[in-house]
Amino acid sequence: MIHARGLTRVFKVKKQTVEAVRGIDLDVESGQLVAFLGPNGAGKSTTLRMLTTLLPPTGGTATVAGHDVGREPAKVRARIGYVGQKSSAGENFRARDELVIQGRAYGLGTSQARERADELLDLLDLGPLAQRKPGTLSGGQRRRLDIALGLIHRPDLLFLDEPSTGLDPQSRADIWTHILRLREAYGTTLFLTTHYLEEADSMAERVVIIDNGRIIADGTAAQLKNDLAGDQITITTDTEQEAETAARIGDGTAEGTTVRLRVGNAAAALPEYLRALEAAGVKAATAETTRPTLDDVFLTLTGRSLTDDDIPA
Repeated sequence: MIHARGLTRVFKVKKQTVEAVRGIDLDVESGQLVAFLGPNGAGKSTTLRMLTTLLPPTGGTATVAGHDVGREPAKVRARIGYVGQKSSAGENFRARDELVIQGRAYGLGTSQARERADELLDLLDLGPLAQRKPGTLSGGQRRRLDIALGLIHRPDLLFLDEPSTGLDPQSRADIWTHILRLREAYGTTLFLTTHYLEEADSMAERVVIIDNGRIIADGTAAQLKNDLAGDQITITTDTEQEAETAARIGDGTAEGTTVRLRVGNAAAALPEYLRALEAAGVKAATAETTRPTLDDVFLTLTGRSLTDDDIPA
C-alpha cells in the first residue's frame, strides 16, 4: 500500500505488483531526494508508471500524496509531476507558451499560468530562450524545459525518470545544479531513476535498489557501501606464490601477483595486514586502499555489475 499522511509521508508502497514488479514495500518521507537504481528490466520504470497512475497495479494498493492511485488517479496526478525519459514538449509552440498551456491544463488561470511559467523560466535559466521552439534547444536546455513542465502546477512530489541520460558531462552537471536549486526553492520531494551511480552517490539522501522486480537494498549511499560492500585493500607481490599466501592470510582473492580483500575499515586494517604479511615472510611491493562504490554494492548483492552497458540509448 502506498499511503500518505499529511506532509510527513509522501507515499508508502505495500506489495504493489504488476508482471514486471513482484511486490514492493516502500515509504518515502516529504522532502527527500530518493534515487531508485537497478539494471534495465529490473522494474524501475514500471514502478514509476504505477506510482504516477499510468499503469494500474495487479495487486496491492498504492497511495501517493494522500490519494489512492487506483481509486483517485486524478487527485494523484494533480499533486505530482512526472518527467519521463522522452521530451515532454511539443514542436509547434514556443517554450513559454508550452508552459502556459501546461499550466492551463492543470487548472491554472491564464495570468497564474503566465506568472508561473515566467517564474520557472527564470529559476531554470531559460528566460532568454522563452520565445524559442523546443526543437531549437540543446539537449540540456530541453531537459530543463521538461522539468519546468513537470513543476508548472507546484506538485508536492516530482518523479524524474533518467533526467540526465544522453547528456554530456557538463549538461548533466548543469541539470543537477538546477534540480538541487528547485528542491531548495520549493522543498519538493524528488524520486528519480538514474544509471549514473556517481549521481546517486553524491546527490541522493537515500538510495533504493531494485532487481528482478524486488527491492534488495534501501538506505543512504554511505550505509549501503559500508554495510554491503566495505573498503578494498589491494596489494601486489613479487611472485604469484606470495600472492596466494597473502590472499589466504587476508581471506581475499589473488589474480597473478595482485591480491584484493574487502574490509570494514581499510585505513585501520592495512597496517595490521601488512604486519601479518611480514610475519609470514611476504613482502608487499605496493599497497593501496579504495572506498567502495554503489556498483560494488550492486555486485555484492547480485553477483553482477551495474555498468554503463545498462544505460539506455
